[in-house]
Amino acid sequence: MSLEYALINDTSWQSQTEWQTPDTPFMSFAFWQALTDTGAIGEQAGWLPIFILVHRVTGATSSADSEDNTDTLVDNAAENALQPVAVMPVFIKGHHRGEFVFDHAWAEAYARYGVDYYPRLVTSAPYTPITGQRIWLAKGETLNEDILRTAIAGIDDIAQQVGASSWHGLFVTPELASIATTSMPTEIDVEHAIAAQESGVESAAIELPIFERQGCQFLWQNKDLLNDSKPFADFDAFLMTLKAKKRKTIRAERRKVAEQGISCQRKCGDAISDADWKAFYHCYVMTYAVRGQQPYLTIDFFMALAASMPEHIMLAQALDASGEIVASSLFLYDRPDSDNVDGDKADGDNNATLYGRYWGALGEYDSLHFELCYYQGIEFAIEQGLISFDPGTQGEHKLVRGFIPTTTHSIHRIYDPRFVPAIGDFCARDRMHMAQYRQQAFEALPFNADNMPEVDGSDS
Repeated sequence: MSLEYALINDTSWQSQTEWQTPDTPFMSFAFWQALTDTGAIGEQAGWLPIFILVHRVTGATSSADSEDNTDTLVDNAAENALQPVAVMPVFIKGHHRGEFVFDHAWAEAYARYGVDYYPRLVTSAPYTPITGQRIWLAKGETLNEDILRTAIAGIDDIAQQVGASSWHGLFVTPELASIATTSMPTEIDVEHAIAAQESGVESAAIELPIFERQGCQFLWQNKDLLNDSKPFADFDAFLMTLKAKKRKTIRAERRKVAEQGISCQRKCGDAISDADWKAFYHCYVMTYAVRGQQPYLTIDFFMALAASMPEHIMLAQALDASGEIVASSLFLYDRPDSDNVDGDKADGDNNATLYGRYWGALGEYDSLHFELCYYQGIEFAIEQGLISFDPGTQGEHKLVRGFIPTTTHSIHRIYDPRFVPAIGDFCARDRMHMAQYRQQAFEALPFNADNMPEVDGSDS
């Protein structure tokens, strides 16, 4: 039984089978429903979703036999007996906001040649620079080349129908990046590809490459190499793995917060009140206001998360001497006792992670950002037995506080053959540059020699 795809513009596919538990909260159905219900994704937000349903056809008639299955954007092959295998989300976008992997230079190059770069297609967890799966898998399924190539055929179909310049898979897992780049050609005959497109041959038949870009984020690991790589007993145990000067700096930063009359507290799930959420959102909005921008997300979005997935939420608050909340930092986290992606308990295999996501303050306070966004998160990860802490994108200031340089991956498909060689060359040079950057960052880590982690071994 071969795999085929259908294009669906709603979430009806969610009820068609049992799905594996996503590897992060940001691919949970609850998170996406909150984004949808509050207008963070949808046509008005410029994030128009289409879902590519990969299925096995078990009926007598295949959707491939239909004469008009690509005439409309939504191909609902409901009359066939289908066995859902996987779903990939694809957004039709006319902008780059909320993505965190930047291709503005590509858009500028298109503009110089008088070619439209928009719309473009994006697969990501919206507004979320967190590495994770970008395909929902049915229970019992494993990501493989057949599934991915079928999904890519669906992407090509959407691109042809809407006239998209490109597709971008953002913050994908190393596994998905590897399958995507090795299952496609590394180069094309440009003149042949142009002639083929001009004669009406579809992109899938031309076999365009998929290029990989790599980036760098900083990840804290709850692993005491001086103690058989066991989790840290407490924050001081973590500090003891750092060089004396760095330990002193961190302790001084934490004292500065207390000397300003500020205390910090953490609340989880249902313990977070409506008043706490309103105070948090006031702080969150201020982060954007100082840059003259509007926030991506609304208070309704955060209240929806509070209602639908409280077990994954932690809120750190900073209070002044009068007890008023002056700063807030919101985290999501995997529960160590939750099901793994196969739906079964992972015996001794704890990959639970804390994710630092949203922060804001009502004023300027010395070292408060470090305390509320990093040190409170480290303490919480240690207390909860979480294996790692991803504090968010960018920032060498994380490096000197014990966050380890880690490779991120994105994959890109360009539909105009004229731009393929130049963008492919850019991606190759960019990977080399980022590999050098990660190595330099690794060499600047503040750990004692006996507690230096292994360097990220991703290919350049």
